[in-house]
Amino acid sequence: MPDLYSSPSVFGNVHLGYVVIDTQKFGEWRRFGKEAIGMHLDELDATTMRFRLDDRQCRFLVQRGSAEDVTAIGWHLDDHEAFDRIVARVTQHGVPVTEGTAEEAALRGVERLLRFPGPKGLTQEIFTTATIDPTPLRMHTREFVTGAAGMGHVALTSTKPSLLRGYYNTVFDARLSDYIDESFGGIKLRIRFLRVNERHHSVAIASVQQLPVDFSRTRVQHLNIQVAEVDDMLQSFERVTELGFGMRMTVGQHTNDRELSYYAKTPSGFDWEVGWNPITVDESTWEPNGHKGISTWGHTMVGDSVIEKFQMFRQSMKSLKQDEDTVPQLCGVGVPDS
Repeated sequence: MPDLYSSPSVFGNVHLGYVVIDTQKFGEWRRFGKEAIGMHLDELDATTMRFRLDDRQCRFLVQRGSAEDVTAIGWHLDDHEAFDRIVARVTQHGVPVTEGTAEEAALRGVERLLRFPGPKGLTQEIFTTATIDPTPLRMHTREFVTGAAGMGHVALTSTKPSLLRGYYNTVFDARLSDYIDESFGGIKLRIRFLRVNERHHSVAIASVQQLPVDFSRTRVQHLNIQVAEVDDMLQSFERVTELGFGMRMTVGQHTNDRELSYYAKTPSGFDWEVGWNPITVDESTWEPNGHKGISTWGHTMVGDSVIEKFQMFRQSMKSLKQDEDTVPQLCGVGVPDS
């Protein structure tokens, strides 16, 4: 078997391209995505809708399903060389790669896609060519930031964070940007931030320190998108509140990437972060380091109800009896903690 770790890196050629969400709450998602967050909405039929952020045909594919969760993450690769290199890494570790149907590719706004298993049951999908839609955007938000850094990030919770880091290192040559130690409601967390390009992080992995429990029901703890103007972030915060959607954390600024943001609760239960002006990483000077606390100011937690706290406790206890899916063939021996 070839030594895949000595092959050329795909770092910098990987970008978060789209996310697939399964839900039964179509009416709520329509209002949340279009009216509250301010994205462009295309309703394809009674079972499928898409949200756009830019000239790409699809950034969020929302389809009817029982998961109430993110089910797949789509990664855009710059060229066929990087695409083939990732396919080789996955298949040579004994993990199956399958081709999406023409219909599935069209729904995602790509010409062709391949998929393979990812941690926590999140299917990873890769593509090289996205479909451009010339139709003018109809959005409350003036502009979202996508481009070379991808469209934002995904945050996961895990009982095996070193293995999840190993997975994204093996498949995408992800690099550790930094990590944060934080306490929420008496729970001590460590959050690791991984980048695959100049964006400070495209994947964040949170775990409870010294206790192998997962408090999140959903595969993804939150999604992030970035706006170009601070006014757009603040105005969407007001719309989320006025339309009656829940707020997880108020506006604040992060310690590590300096992003100004807030966190809303989606109709499916995971969180949605809208941010502005995070730093980009200069590879020639950047060194990973740790931070105490996620915020320099703000990001005040909006009080959870007794029911929500009980649900978190119940999920944590349930996770003790479950073996988290990490796709061990692609995790290596894991990555030692920083």
